[in-house]
Amino acid sequence: MKTQTTIRLDQDNYTQAKIILKYLGLSYSQAVNIFNSMIVCNKGLPFELKIPNDETLCAMEEAKNLDGDFVTIDEFKK
Repeated sequence: MKTQTTIRLDQDNYTQAKIILKYLGLSYSQAVNIFNSMIVCNKGLPFELKIPNDETLCAMEEAKNLDGDFVTIDEFKK
């Protein structure tokens, strides 16, 4: 049996998601059904959901403000 529901979404994100899903060969409805199936399969959200700690919040703020230390790609590869 199928059910119908109504959800409120940010218009811009919805439009972008539909474009990405179309590229993947999925409709928005199919993607929501996959998401629901993954919730049931995982008995929760199909991804980790955490509140960032103070160190992560600080790093995020530095990145947003382009502060902090910068590493080149070559340094990163080491």
